[in-house]
Amino acid sequence: MRRNGEEEEVVEKRRRRGREVVQVALRGGCLAASASAMAVMLTATEEGVADIYGFKLTLSSNWSFSPSYHVYRLITGSPITPSRFQAWLSFTSDQLFCCLMMSAGSAGCGVTNLNKTGIRHTPLPDFCKTLSSFCNHVALSILLVFLSFIFLASSSLFNVLVLSTT
Repeated sequence: MRRNGEEEEVVEKRRRRGREVVQVALRGGCLAASASAMAVMLTATEEGVADIYGFKLTLSSNWSFSPSYHVYRLITGSPITPSRFQAWLSFTSDQLFCCLMMSAGSAGCGVTNLNKTGIRHTPLPDFCKTLSSFCNHVALSILLVFLSFIFLASSSLFNVLVLSTT
């Protein structure tokens, strides 16, 4: 039994709306995870004293120095990616930012690991014993960066699915 043209059009609009809701949700998750990671890093401050060869060293750590979320289009009912060009542009930029996020998270992991374990071939201690709250903030921020990467990678995969069906 075939549907008439009007019913098919309604079904196609529902499918498109569902795809757009998923795309906004994935990008919203990426935004939330990224904003959380930044907020956690900006609140990471601590002071302590480390004992190196009998010398008291005061340590202070403070990280305070440091158009693709289309909710409006979803609310108004206009398509989020109105053309294949925009879909490819979105896919390419998602891939670029995925690589940048993974690179930043990986670099942060290496430095944080050195701070937690210390540098074995030098007399420097593991600073995370003295600055544990700061190191916990950094670890949480890195976790949120990787969560943001997962959301962005999922958004990129979703763009591939949209491009393959249009």
